[in-house]
Amino acid sequence: MPDNLLRTIKVARGQEPADILFKNARIVNVFSGEIEAGSVVVSNGVIAGIGDYTEAKVTIDLGGKYLVPGLIDGHTHIESSMLDIGEYARAVSTRGTTTVITDLHELTNVVGTGGIDYILKAGKKLPIDLHVMAPSCVPATHLETSGATVTTKDISRLLKKKGVIGLGEMMNFPGVLFGDDGVLDKIKASDGKVIDGHAPGITGRDLNAYVSAGIGSDHESTRLEEAREKLSRGIHIMIREGSTEKNLAELLPLVTDKTYKRCMFVVDDRSCSDLKRDGDIDAVVRKAIRLGLHPVRAIQLATINPAEYFGLRQIGAIAPGYAANLLIISNLEEFEITDVYFKGKLVARNDKALFKAKSRAPSRLRKSTNVKPFTAADLCMSFSGAETPVIEVIPGQIVTRYLKEKVNSIPDFKGDILKIVVVERHKATGNIGKGLVRGFGMKNGAIASSVAHDSHNIVCVGTSDEDIFAAVQAVIEMGGGLATVVGGKVIASLPLPVAGLMSPEPLDTVIEHFESVEAAACDIGVKLSAPFAALSFLALPVIPELKLTDLGMVDVSAFKLM
Repeated sequence: MPDNLLRTIKVARGQEPADILFKNARIVNVFSGEIEAGSVVVSNGVIAGIGDYTEAKVTIDLGGKYLVPGLIDGHTHIESSMLDIGEYARAVSTRGTTTVITDLHELTNVVGTGGIDYILKAGKKLPIDLHVMAPSCVPATHLETSGATVTTKDISRLLKKKGVIGLGEMMNFPGVLFGDDGVLDKIKASDGKVIDGHAPGITGRDLNAYVSAGIGSDHESTRLEEAREKLSRGIHIMIREGSTEKNLAELLPLVTDKTYKRCMFVVDDRSCSDLKRDGDIDAVVRKAIRLGLHPVRAIQLATINPAEYFGLRQIGAIAPGYAANLLIISNLEEFEITDVYFKGKLVARNDKALFKAKSRAPSRLRKSTNVKPFTAADLCMSFSGAETPVIEVIPGQIVTRYLKEKVNSIPDFKGDILKIVVVERHKATGNIGKGLVRGFGMKNGAIASSVAHDSHNIVCVGTSDEDIFAAVQAVIEMGGGLATVVGGKVIASLPLPVAGLMSPEPLDTVIEHFESVEAAACDIGVKLSAPFAALSFLALPVIPELKLTDLGMVDVSAFKLM
């Protein structure tokens, strides 16, 4: 507004009192990489000036505490928190996240673009800068059944919406490399916009081809040399540290004085429990500092770097004209946040959100489970001792190994091999993918989930067909969710009625149920630290090497059903 602009200029010149004066601050300057002593004045939610100011309606004496820009999560799927958008905003705001760039392809794969419309509308009422990347791969591949399809026409329409800033991660990297018309049309429709990538293990000429399509980032590097090659080819490296995908320690040596501007921190997927106990982007910053990265450098990777990559002006720094998204921190090394300001308003203090969550998903998002009736007999598999493909889970990663094992019967507790199934839940096709998995350690019972990237059919691992059947039925009856079953009985569950992905309940309630199903999984022998997160990625056929969808086992390297 012109009147606000004129007043901000007058405040900056000291001709009018500011709305807020933060005095005696140690200001983290992400442009110079230095910490400067001084005061910061705010007018109409905008930083008006830095320096020697004394006049304001409200004065906050920081007494030498640090003033840090609000954190930016450059790539996340809010659905992975299992929280509806309002509760998600409350959870991350307490952790200093003031800007979120989210790819809603989880929600969109289930309910279509109406899910994006809901999140954008709800986000306007919340004290958080929410930016959406248009989902590029719905469905992610032709190797699974999703609940919706997003066409090039849909992409063009979405990119015209306020709040949609680019094309989401291009997971269908084979489609790019082999020149699939549908994939290339979506890239062409996004010309002039930011295009995020997803290129696990892509190197050499294939990497050149992928980058030549105009793709600007990648968050799938799990090895330092992989990330180094991608950076050298012009890719911005999103260093990921989520609930299951933990790449920070491996990739942090990539960050040097020469390369840091091409790097940023992201979480990709974080559970509600991890958000509460560990944190969001702040947890990544803390860990990077513990691993030896200078605190100011870590803050740059979580603020100005993602802001500049996405072309988001006037956020990500403490400077005149920038949004007054500010954090107050006593100790920069420990990076414990006491106060969070969004556009000059206090929104969180001492791990408590100071605003209400008013969002409520419409009924159309709550009717997403449509499964053709089946019986436990439909889950049977027979074995003859021949070599059989087995998915091996790698703890702490979403990539898997493709094994071949001689199998006579299942379960094979000695070899830690169990049955895994994926039941189609969108169109009542009756599709049931069946396979084998190693690495869960389960001794009895089953665990099931309607959170199964990216098409989000129902995925279940168990020790008997009866328990697998019971666990899948429990998820169906909840309208989506997580369940742990023993002896045919549900011993713990978490209902996720919003698209089978999110709960409308308060954060603490969701955490209570989530930790209950995880603890129950541990009780039946599951040895993975995040069992349901690991389970959710076993149906994702764009991450090597071997996965399972409702259509069957997928050799990801060959990009085909087996």
